[in-house]
Amino acid sequence: MRIFFSILMLLGGLTAIAQERKIPPGKAGKQLRYGHELIANTAVYLGPKGKVAHLTNGMNCQNCHNNAGTKAYGLSLKATSANYPKFMPRTNNVLSIAGRINGCMQRSLNGKTMDTTSREMKAMIAYIKWLGKGVPKGQKPAGSGVLKLAYMDKAADPIKGKEVFMKKCQVCHGADGQGQLTPDKVAYTFPPLWGSHSYNDGAGLYRVTNLAAFVKSNMPFGTTYKNPQLTDEEAWNVAAFVNSQPRPHFDQSADWKNIAKKPVDFPFAPYADSFNEHQHKFGPYQPIANEQKLNTKK
Repeated sequence: MRIFFSILMLLGGLTAIAQERKIPPGKAGKQLRYGHELIANTAVYLGPKGKVAHLTNGMNCQNCHNNAGTKAYGLSLKATSANYPKFMPRTNNVLSIAGRINGCMQRSLNGKTMDTTSREMKAMIAYIKWLGKGVPKGQKPAGSGVLKLAYMDKAADPIKGKEVFMKKCQVCHGADGQGQLTPDKVAYTFPPLWGSHSYNDGAGLYRVTNLAAFVKSNMPFGTTYKNPQLTDEEAWNVAAFVNSQPRPHFDQSADWKNIAKKPVDFPFAPYADSFNEHQHKFGPYQPIANEQKLNTKK
């Protein structure tokens, strides 16, 4: 098993190297390579033992944005520059690319914001824009984001999800979900899925529909959307299990000023519909979606 995962890690590394080799030479290329490096190995530079600053929890951006933001339906970053700045209902403001990066810094990496004029922020923005070169404004090419799953007609089950986790996930993330640190303890080879060093409850992956979709197309390690290893129901259930575990809390009191805009799976009240927090978190989601659609028409 260890040999198998060593081979998968090597293949992932080769994919990242192949992507980096596409970056042009010269001064611009140097900045792009630094941006790529920051997304691939965020903790080395910005983590608890980072050599530039200590801003984040030890995870890397590519733990969510797989292969430094290039993997299809692995939260690819190729559509980002074509779709920002844009209005975000969650924060009720227009976010730039820098604002979106800082949102991830605070939520997914449970950390602090970067100076938007810093070398690191400029490099990350340059790399993201380079990835999105040629994507028309406002368009999202195939492979962007995650490949959403059809709603189940029942709630996702954290208890069944634990069974999936123990069979399919613990070999990388550990039975305690705390991941695996690199030998120098600077970053994670496999990230923690809950606890103080994981994403907080303000992150996009704390929504079960997002995590289930991500898991289906990308997990266990080595999976692609063309060759999934889990059934839809297994993906829903393991996402429910992971997101039922303890993690840091993010102050979301300024989020969703218009509660009618909250997604069906947003797990914190108040709501503009008649469903409770438990159903919003675990489903079934279709009744919520139906009522929201009716309310929109009124």
